[in-house]
Amino acid sequence: MSRLGLTDPEREARLLSRIIETISTGLDLGEVVQGVAALITETTETDVCFVHLLDDSGRRLVLRGATPPFDELAGRIELNLGEGVAGWVAAHGRPVVIDDDKLADPRYKYIPQLRGEDFTSMCSVPIATRPGHLVGVLNVHTRVRRAFTYADVELLHSVGGLIAGPIENARLHRRLAEREEAMERFAERVVLAQETERRRLAGEIHDGISQRIVSLSYHLSAALDALPPESAHHVTAEQIRRARALADDALAETRSAIEGLRPPVLDDLGLPASLASLARSFPQLTVEVDLAPVRLPGHVETAIYRVAQEALSNVARHSGAGSAVISLAVRSGDVELEIEDDGVGFDPSRLAEHPAPTGYGLGGMRERAELLGGRLEVHSRRGAGTLLRVVIPVKGAL
Repeated sequence: MSRLGLTDPEREARLLSRIIETISTGLDLGEVVQGVAALITETTETDVCFVHLLDDSGRRLVLRGATPPFDELAGRIELNLGEGVAGWVAAHGRPVVIDDDKLADPRYKYIPQLRGEDFTSMCSVPIATRPGHLVGVLNVHTRVRRAFTYADVELLHSVGGLIAGPIENARLHRRLAEREEAMERFAERVVLAQETERRRLAGEIHDGISQRIVSLSYHLSAALDALPPESAHHVTAEQIRRARALADDALAETRSAIEGLRPPVLDDLGLPASLASLARSFPQLTVEVDLAPVRLPGHVETAIYRVAQEALSNVARHSGAGSAVISLAVRSGDVELEIEDDGVGFDPSRLAEHPAPTGYGLGGMRERAELLGGRLEVHSRRGAGTLLRVVIPVKGAL
């Protein structure tokens, strides 16, 4: 290929083939753009290539890729639509060629960091997935004067069209990843807020109600001790003993409520050991456990524990079951919690009519799962027990 043209068919085909190979590697947006810029300058024998992409607002161009040493400026150079040659190309959707004397062209804007004084000729073409759907602008520059031909412009235009789709897809993928991360942070904050409120309530119950019940029990004991011996079987003494027994029961219930609001075992032992401890806290049930030694983000572990806590409570209170099985596993990037009982079961079709039937608490469990991008499944029929499955996608489970 001569120094005055880019249109050697073999070199064109090689360029397009290598660009296809680059954009098919699944690299992130920055690596794709950098790779394409390097290929263009190498194959077209130009000296520098700049790739400006439209930002999410659709009103500004941002330098996203360039050949060294300008690659360090990626993300730091911005142009409004209509500003500079690249901005003009973006605003009008037409290529621009400047052979010499860029300063005389009213569309040209000098940007000191890009050292325009070092380059004589330039060609700027739009990057678009289809006419009117701009993705960005591709610029090439040469130090010595070059007469870019119509065929040269068409080749660069073809390159722009070739990379437009993958660049747009990479950008959409990045946006999706950012939204997923934002959703993950939101879910973490919601779970944290819920647990903070539970801690507050646990503290208030411990420092308020439970302490008053303890004091009441002491007073009742003192009152019983103050009665004369001959009154030991008197109705008054019997009523005091019953009142003290009720106070003891109330104290046990408040302590159970406190532990339910903030189980310290989750912080101390992690999720599998916490679920095993939870299974032992229902003496009326025989609970088998099959728990994988998995480590998950704290807010995910908390949510799974809460679902298991509610599910086992439902089994103990409503199912009439004598035994249950709780299992925890990671499969294909999802953490799965299953709780199965041998109780009386129920008709799941009722859930469509009553999404959160009284006594089952399924609505709250479903909300916890969906908050983390997961789902709740319920399989049951009358007389055949119930299987509850929660599936939550997780990243980096150990």
